[in-house]
Amino acid sequence: MIRIIALLILLIPGALAGYGIKLMRDMVFGVLQPPFTSLFVQFSAGLLLFLAGLGFVAGFILHRDRKRNKVQARFQQKKQATPIQK
Repeated sequence: MIRIIALLILLIPGALAGYGIKLMRDMVFGVLQPPFTSLFVQFSAGLLLFLAGLGFVAGFILHRDRKRNKVQARFQQKKQATPIQK
């Protein structure tokens, strides 16, 4: 059940990123979608959706791999120094 929920959480940003790519592609071919007023606004919204979706999926994968210690040393979280107790 938990894996299905995790899959659904990843599908939503993935679908938004795909829609962002579609908006950017439509701008290149000069197709204006109804909710947007100009091609520049459409491209900006598509770029924002794409970067947000990609960032979420990449962050999720990085977080999962950090928990399983499957990342290179430069991607591992730095541990905070504990104060010296007297």
